[in-house]
Amino acid sequence: MTTQTVPAAKTSSLPQSGARGTQTTTAVSSGVAGSDQPAANRGRTSIADVVVVKVAGIAAREIPGVYDMGGGLSRTIGAVRDRVPGGRPNVGRGVKVEVGERQTAIDLDLVVEYGVPITDVARDVRENVISAVERVTGLEVVEVNVTVNDVHLPEEDDEPSSADSRVE
Repeated sequence: MTTQTVPAAKTSSLPQSGARGTQTTTAVSSGVAGSDQPAANRGRTSIADVVVVKVAGIAAREIPGVYDMGGGLSRTIGAVRDRVPGGRPNVGRGVKVEVGERQTAIDLDLVVEYGVPITDVARDVRENVISAVERVTGLEVVEVNVTVNDVHLPEEDDEPSSADSRVE
């Protein structure tokens, strides 16, 4: 049985999630053509970087204490995009990935809720992201770097309380 080697899809810099034209794919398994081969070995499986970005973004948001993701500007643009009718939320906001042939490294930018232990949230996010990405993609996650960019304060909520309202 011969194995085909596919070179790693490396990027010189980590692409920003949602960036157009930066999508690359990575071969997770390579197969051999031929009817004499088992069905599982006939063909190659490739995973686009955007898949890793989305899986990591969803997994990070599942953790209690994560209020939002991304830097200030990307959150502002995302808030506008989320309000546009028919627009879809960007689950990859705040996620950057570098994907090799069999491994991936992930960078996350988080906004956490005030009062939660940041180190605990970062640990839980890291564990959940590693578990989800490895389970879904089959890639080995070599590192997950978490950057906390902001803390969400309770009084920063957009909705005014009914006591502050001038009309009912």
